[in-house]
Amino acid sequence: MRVAVLAGGTGGARLAAGFDAVLPPGDLTVIANTADDDEFWGLLVCPDIDAVIYRLAGIFNDESGFGQRNESFHVLDSLERLGEPAWFRLGDKDLATHVLRAELLRSGSTLTNATLELCRRFGIRSRVLPMSDQPVRTRCITERGTYSLQEYFVRERLSPVLKAIEFEGLESASMTTEVKSALAAAELVVIGPSNPRISIDPILQVLAAALVPDRTTAGSPIGGGAALDATPLEVARRYREVSSRFALDQRDREYEPAIAQLGYRVLVCDTVMSDGGRSLAEALVG
Repeated sequence: MRVAVLAGGTGGARLAAGFDAVLPPGDLTVIANTADDDEFWGLLVCPDIDAVIYRLAGIFNDESGFGQRNESFHVLDSLERLGEPAWFRLGDKDLATHVLRAELLRSGSTLTNATLELCRRFGIRSRVLPMSDQPVRTRCITERGTYSLQEYFVRERLSPVLKAIEFEGLESASMTTEVKSALAAAELVVIGPSNPRISIDPILQVLAAALVPDRTTAGSPIGGGAALDATPLEVARRYREVSSRFALDQRDREYEPAIAQLGYRVLVCDTVMSDGGRSLAEALVG
């Protein structure tokens, strides 16, 4: 079964790894959010793309929640000694990824082709695609001014009151041929259990027109009321126009009737992914 997963860097990446484990090689395409991307020291950093790649390669750092396992920080420490801000903790292995991406882009590759080349270099059997080759950037509008997503979440630690979120460049972003082909070929499209507002919204705003609701399943990023200040019902309402099936965590079964009333086919299962997403992937395919 050919599957396309729309993913941010945490829950979506974990679910993608689950599908990668249960599907035949080449049957999975992951379409990753790029609105979190940012530049540091002239290098394009793509947190969600990289999280998916590292997860599929089996080297994701679960302890820190980003980057690769067994990291060192010699370059960052040296930059800090030279007076550079070091609040965004890019490890040495992670930096190697960004250096290679920068060289590929400098040589004329699109972000799509650079990402596919990184997949090849990391030995991944599935495809990872950016949602668009045009840059989209999350802007957090706060009481103290406007920040990039990384500045607001990592450097400022969400301290200024958030007033709005905007996606700069979204009006110019379009689907690539590769994304269109992956969605057209997919027998199942899964909206991954990533943050709906920050990770999934920008993807949907770029490619919602290509989604077929009858082939699309939305996954709640909530299990037992955890993960977001929202309910599964609110998440289901958010995705109703683009999906017809909803994966609901078994601990939130009380929401099943209300979600079904929205017109969904509701799949009640364990969505926590303690086994790396394999069981949830099998439930969604089955």
